[in-house]
Amino acid sequence: MQLVKVMGSIVSTQKSHSLTGKKLLLVQAAHPSGEVNANCRLEVAIDSVGAGDGELVLVTRGSSARMVLDDSHSAADLCIVAIVDSISCSEMPANQ
Repeated sequence: MQLVKVMGSIVSTQKSHSLTGKKLLLVQAAHPSGEVNANCRLEVAIDSVGAGDGELVLVTRGSSARMVLDDSHSAADLCIVAIVDSISCSEMPANQ
């Protein structure tokens, strides 16, 4: 899993049947402080938990993302699986 921040949403009326009815959000890798990692690209994730703009969330990739949706044939590759309420860490690494 990876910590990311929701940066926006995508509306697509024409898409793969496996994505019909799925909420698509733009996400970007984030530090535990909530700041996005500007060196990372924006990605599109399927929302399975009702996340919104500006929230820190956890995502999973590949076959794990398809398992969340209970569809092994889905076009999904990135899925939001949790909304982060808080982060506790005794020491934050310098590069994080």
